[in-house]
Amino acid sequence: MAKAGILPDKDIAALFDNGALASARPLDGDQIQPASLDLRLGTIAYRVRASFLPGPNHRVSEKLERLKLHEIQLGEGAVLETGCVYIVPLLEGLDLPDGISASANPKSSTGRLDIFTRVMTDHGQEFDKIPAGYSGPLYMEVSPRTFPIVVRTGSRLSQIRFRTGKALLDESALADLHARETLVASDDPNITGGGIALSVDLSGGENGLIGYRAKHHTALIDVDQRDQHDIADFWEPLTGDGAGGLILDPDEFYILVSQEAVHVPPHHAAEMTPFDPLVGEFRVHYAGFFDPGFGHSSAGGTGSRAVLEVRSHEVPFILEHGQIVGRLVYERMLSRPRALYGADLKSNYQGQSLKLSKHFRMR
Repeated sequence: MAKAGILPDKDIAALFDNGALASARPLDGDQIQPASLDLRLGTIAYRVRASFLPGPNHRVSEKLERLKLHEIQLGEGAVLETGCVYIVPLLEGLDLPDGISASANPKSSTGRLDIFTRVMTDHGQEFDKIPAGYSGPLYMEVSPRTFPIVVRTGSRLSQIRFRTGKALLDESALADLHARETLVASDDPNITGGGIALSVDLSGGENGLIGYRAKHHTALIDVDQRDQHDIADFWEPLTGDGAGGLILDPDEFYILVSQEAVHVPPHHAAEMTPFDPLVGEFRVHYAGFFDPGFGHSSAGGTGSRAVLEVRSHEVPFILEHGQIVGRLVYERMLSRPRALYGADLKSNYQGQSLKLSKHFRMR
């Protein structure tokens, strides 16, 4: 039986060499991550009437002909407005062998800007899931929720992971790994439902800051520019109420942080899954990839906590300090990556606590 696991960086590079991955232009130097590949926007965006899936009998291009409102050239940069849905053909395409499947997720910075992205394929019946053996183009649905954004050809909003077999750790294997490696800094870890729980930190620490709430009607954010925007122009800082609670208002977007530090050992990769909405009227809005080496002490990550992008549902909801808000699931790597997150890489969020995306600067 073939070995199961997430493909590391060297195997992702090999996919390009053998034609399983192709790109319309040369790769960026930092596009291949330890356990994923950043996906790049192509040359044109289609504003569409509504989100859609092509279904088993259609290509995405066929649905676009019926649903598109207008076309936007991305070569020199273009504005994508909040509340609108855009479909963008990507520079990367796939010709996967039968034994390799893939899944996609927004990049960390994308989630922290409240940009809703999903990847789809021809004949696809699910977002962000690419079956083994898929051959064809990739498309990204992009919908800014809070801030209008500027994107261009080559902008990287999402990422893709490749896997062989069933690499997911079950509860027993996850408990064993935690006992050896301390996956979350908790004296009594909650390991159920195939994942290990994360709770929210609303204590505020010495300065009382517990998170940020996004402002509305702001200026544009260029997704390719770092340290360009003043935090105060886009975010309202939130301080604790003294009782360890925060009322989430419907349709508001919050950046919070986990109470536990997170550790992803070099031979594993992790993913944040949204917490079951049946236990509360909120959700962690974006699932996210955690690369091998995140929070790993030898990679400079001791004390790295998970930043949480949170929304309430239809009604206000009180979130309490220490309340479980999500779970981390872990998968085996096929082999250790050449580069770990935070080590020999310009990793934006290694060693983080409460932190906004890389686009913002402090006064």
